[in-house]
Amino acid sequence: MELTAWQAAEAAGGRLIIGEKDRLIHHVSLNSGKMQGEDLFVPIIGERVDAHRFLGSAFENGAACAFTSEHEDEASVLRDPALAGALEKGLVPCLIAVDNTRDALQRLGRWYRETRVHIPLIGVTGSVGKTTTREMVACALSAERRVYATKGNSNSQVGVPITVMETDPEAQIGVIELGMSEFGEMSRIARVAEVNAGVMTNIGVSHINQLKTQENILKEKLHILDGMPEESPLILNGDDPLLAGLTEEGIHQLGIAEGKHIRIIFYGFSERADWRITGLRLEEGYPAFLLRDPRGGEIACRLQVSGDHMVRNAAAAIAAADCFGVAPEAAARALSGFTGVGGRGQKLSAGGITWIDDSYNAAPDSMKAGLSVLGDQPAAGRRVAVLADMLELGEQEAEYHRQVGLFLREKRLPIDMVFLYGPLSRFIAEGISGKAGTGSAPEAGWQMPEICLFETKEDLAEALSNTLKPGDAVLFKGSNSMGLTPVLKQLLEKAEAGFPEKRG
Repeated sequence: MELTAWQAAEAAGGRLIIGEKDRLIHHVSLNSGKMQGEDLFVPIIGERVDAHRFLGSAFENGAACAFTSEHEDEASVLRDPALAGALEKGLVPCLIAVDNTRDALQRLGRWYRETRVHIPLIGVTGSVGKTTTREMVACALSAERRVYATKGNSNSQVGVPITVMETDPEAQIGVIELGMSEFGEMSRIARVAEVNAGVMTNIGVSHINQLKTQENILKEKLHILDGMPEESPLILNGDDPLLAGLTEEGIHQLGIAEGKHIRIIFYGFSERADWRITGLRLEEGYPAFLLRDPRGGEIACRLQVSGDHMVRNAAAAIAAADCFGVAPEAAARALSGFTGVGGRGQKLSAGGITWIDDSYNAAPDSMKAGLSVLGDQPAAGRRVAVLADMLELGEQEAEYHRQVGLFLREKRLPIDMVFLYGPLSRFIAEGISGKAGTGSAPEAGWQMPEICLFETKEDLAEALSNTLKPGDAVLFKGSNSMGLTPVLKQLLEKAEAGFPEKRG
């Protein structure tokens, strides 16, 4: 990107109070310690930290300019102790005074989208599976287009504007992830991104603690339409109970996109799906299936990622690619080479063990999907599930965990051991064992897994190190803040060094 401090001030509705108006900006950063060169530093005021305290550090680390909501004029800048170090080093700060730094960033992002980013963007949202679906849509499009996609997890009110401003100028199309965790957030970022198509994966219970009901979550997700042009496609999971019944009239009755024509496209296993999955089977542990398109054609697909949810993601990706002129057959071929996203169901091999890394985050639906993948995984040894607490589930958190265990029990999944970490995970154990009145006795022939509970990650890691053997398959799944990812990394390093062979 390239714009001047003056342009940034005008676009963001701010005032340049000190510094050169022609100072060039090439990047936007929220981290004062990580500058890429000629950055605009945006200090966000959070619940715990006001990043204005790091303004001096940002300039010392190479920032070209910064927003500020704490300075009114040059005099207030020069007497700010937070900037004293930079001033002593002869660094003259370039500061733009704004009313609210987050809002100013969003205004700048929207201006940049309207004036500089002229390629179509596809927005991906949903309660779970956004990042993997985003990457699969990008993969499908890459069959015939140069694609730009959201980097990492930048899907928030501050991440989306930066993602828009970092769009590759040589890209022909982009895929952008849109997340939300509070009322009004989707509408704000949708008006920044102004996507030309929307993909919605599902409506679950992630962030239900803030949004209270799934119906509220659905309504908030649908505000992706606030930034979409007339006649834009809205691509929906036709197997999701809340999405499957949506119609243009029903969306309008929710007070969303009133007066705007919505082109709804369904994908999934449902008979009513426009892009319908049929003939699903496993080939060497991976799904192969046929995808019927709305024109009556049939595309053969084979993936290198496992689970019905991945099959649906592929159908969504091919449907999205088709909307922008990419041949479905070419999109399917591209997806056959997709091997997953780190921390989101990616399979790894070390020490003769198959490791399913789904440790980035967790919600009830995604945890059930992960357990299904483990149950289908070919394994010469045992199948082991390592599950940690799912967070931000509100008042029903215990019941949501219990339902995960009950799912494993009722589906009679061939899982040999379940390692549980965290105070809420004990409710998963209740569901598996049928305690607290959950479920009926499983059918004869199903062996209930051995269940082990752990209070610390250190004890969990040690037990796994002493238990896992070549031929085993192990799933790691839990909310990101539970810290399963470093446990997995530690075990992978030991496995590569041969820890299974060291046991007698």
